[in-house]
Amino acid sequence: MPKSVGYSQLAIVERGKLAFIAGQVALDTSGNIVGENDIRAQLQQVFENLKAALTAVGGTFRDIVKWNVYYTDSSQLSVFREIRDEYIDLKNPPVSTAVQVAGLFRPEFLIEIEAVAVLSE
Repeated sequence: MPKSVGYSQLAIVERGKLAFIAGQVALDTSGNIVGENDIRAQLQQVFENLKAALTAVGGTFRDIVKWNVYYTDSSQLSVFREIRDEYIDLKNPPVSTAVQVAGLFRPEFLIEIEAVAVLSE
């Protein structure tokens, strides 16, 4: 497999509890969109939503083993990488899939990320 930057090609889970985090979009705790037409602001909110989900189950970004990233414009990949790198362990990043889609469930959303974490038992 080719060398990857910012993600792993393979992950093995030997034990722990799985936490499946639904696709997170740029909604704040009141359900309001954050950063309409601003990928950077949306990414920041999405990662904060992921962080809140992980915290709720006693986890951290180090526990994420896999995530799927859905973009409406993959030319923004460099912005994703910049924000992502503020949150993940770059020495042991999660397995990752990135897909450009025609649209998300509301046209204001530019990105959605779903994740799987493995928590210590």
